[in-house]
Amino acid sequence: MKRTILITGGAGFIGSHVVRLFVNKYPDYRILNLDKLTYAGNLANLKDIEDRPNYTFVKGDICDFESVSGLIREARVDGIIHLAAESHVDRSIKDPFTFAKTNVLGTLSLLQAAKDFWQPLGYEIDGVPCRFYHISTDEVYGALELTRPEGKAPYGDDFFTEDTKYNPHSPYSAAKASSDHFVRAFHDTYGLPTIVTNCSNNYGPYQFPEKLIPLFVNNIRHRKPLPVYGKGENVRDWLYVEDHARAIDLIFHEGKIAETYNIGGFNEWKNIDIVRTLIRVTDRLLGRAEGEDDNLITFVTDRAGHDLRYAIDSTKLSRELGWKPSLQFEEGIEKTVRWYLENQEWLDQVTSGDYQKYYEQMYKNR
Repeated sequence: MKRTILITGGAGFIGSHVVRLFVNKYPDYRILNLDKLTYAGNLANLKDIEDRPNYTFVKGDICDFESVSGLIREARVDGIIHLAAESHVDRSIKDPFTFAKTNVLGTLSLLQAAKDFWQPLGYEIDGVPCRFYHISTDEVYGALELTRPEGKAPYGDDFFTEDTKYNPHSPYSAAKASSDHFVRAFHDTYGLPTIVTNCSNNYGPYQFPEKLIPLFVNNIRHRKPLPVYGKGENVRDWLYVEDHARAIDLIFHEGKIAETYNIGGFNEWKNIDIVRTLIRVTDRLLGRAEGEDDNLITFVTDRAGHDLRYAIDSTKLSRELGWKPSLQFEEGIEKTVRWYLENQEWLDQVTSGDYQKYYEQMYKNR
């Protein structure tokens, strides 16, 4: 094998797409998928590649420093793509300690383990330069002004760039901001070869149905209420998950050490417009009349500290590495809704929690 790459959180939404891409594209790479299998991790996301000779799943916790260190040393890992994180803002508001532990201390555990193994080797293993790639979020930047609420996208004049100052507003984004700072500090202090990327909202297959798009597709399917925070005026920049995975692949191989790259879709949507689009597409694919389920929209009390607008400027990534999104949102949302409707068994198992019981029993018996 040319390389041994450790991908953390590879059973989750974005992580599973990255694992699949690397396993299929690089048969001469050994891909290790380290995942704790919390509620958001599901090995069914990777059923199609689980028997590939260059793929290995390892159940483990990034906060377990001794286990992480042992894995990196024994496998002679030369590259780490770090996606494992708690990511749901509502959960962070209810339980900030878990987010601080996983996102901050878990990242620190990985950084220290990588540094301890790589530094004595000159950050190179068998002629291959080592690399620690940390995936973060646009939420660390805070919020942007919504200066054109009645117009069309873009809904404001400012965008998040790589030079935007950090200003997190939720326990989730604060924990991710802290982890970003630790990654950069390990480069500055120890020379650890690091890269950080900050990405906008992802959507696509295998997303845990607590997030807006899969949750609402499932609710429309069962004609359950669609709870929309406030008036649905909050704006997010959306990116199809496979485009994010392609960007990660490109940046891991060609990005510059110690650089930050923003990844976004130049694709701003108000939440209420996303919901109406989901209703229209889902109703059509279910054979219902267009807009038949508009009455499911239910406005609820706004989330605490709810950022008004996110918008990513991906110019640097496009200019330096030639990346750009491959899908327009209308095409991507059609593919996404169709996937959830065609994979209702997966969706039902996830929403019921049956998959967690299965993994608990499976690893209990090992």
